[in-house]
Amino acid sequence: MILAGDVGGTKVHLALYDFANGRLHPIRDQKFPAHEFASLDDVVHKFLAGDGTNTTQGGDIFGACFGCPGPVRDGRLKLTNLPWTLDTRDLVKSLSIPHISLINDLEANGYGIPELAPESIFTLHEGDAEATGHAGLMAAGTGLGQALLIWDGQKHRPIASEGGHADFAARSNREIALLEYLRFTLKGRVSWERVVSGLGIKNIYTFLRDVEKIAEPGWLHDRMQTEDPNAVIGECAEDGSSSLCFETMKIFTGAYGAEAGNIALQVLATGGMYLGGGIAPKILKTLKNGTFTQAFIDKGRLSPLVESIPVRVILDDTCALLGAAAYAEARASENAGYSERAASVKTT
Repeated sequence: MILAGDVGGTKVHLALYDFANGRLHPIRDQKFPAHEFASLDDVVHKFLAGDGTNTTQGGDIFGACFGCPGPVRDGRLKLTNLPWTLDTRDLVKSLSIPHISLINDLEANGYGIPELAPESIFTLHEGDAEATGHAGLMAAGTGLGQALLIWDGQKHRPIASEGGHADFAARSNREIALLEYLRFTLKGRVSWERVVSGLGIKNIYTFLRDVEKIAEPGWLHDRMQTEDPNAVIGECAEDGSSSLCFETMKIFTGAYGAEAGNIALQVLATGGMYLGGGIAPKILKTLKNGTFTQAFIDKGRLSPLVESIPVRVILDDTCALLGAAAYAEARASENAGYSERAASVKTT
């Protein structure tokens, strides 16, 4: 069996896969609130105990891979949005699984894209659908993840990036005012993640309410206090019930599109831009209203090039799990001395 994990800032999604006849077959998966656990080890032990798997004796798990937010160095990383430090050597001892890998969460998403069914991808901007070449991946969720998908002539090879922490670039007087507001409240520099993420949505909302003085009606204030604020903002923006929420998502999607266009230029993503993460699938109506695409294409003399680049939204929230499972199986097979498996596998 293969254990795969998608470790996010708010939840940990784990899954078991069986490998037979050259394919991965899903067995069981479960999501856990990350902040309720002291370590990833604790989450994994609870998950495996759910079906009686005994990892203290190795069980039947041949390999594992966890996609995590943050840069992995020598099998070790400190998570960006959780107070956890992970080390593959410690995990091997704690979980008694012989082959364990840690990779960046967006890298895991990159490995998962080839495993997705066609209906799991929504085309937001057609571009030149027949073109091949490098691609880009951007995922707004708790934070902002990015990855490069380098075309080697046969398949895309994911390359992890921390571009979400690069400096935010304002494009209009309104965004300049937002930047100044965030520089003051954060007492320093402002990254793209402070604008294009779940945290960013709340930052924009507060800016519009407190600086631009867009009215927050009492019913909206109450919902923001008792429900998931980002879900409320997205819902009220799409149903038109709040101008404050509508303007919040207008700024958010414009910034999202602008940075997606930046990545497309940086990697020359003729093979397309992919939008992953938890936010994009929930705001398709907002993404389709033109603000995102206009900002994506608005690249001056290079606008015709960017206009030819397709933009696709990943709808399947198990993409990172599929990629982590594929990576785990391939690496475990290599480490065990098997040569017939390549880095890409297909799932059912």
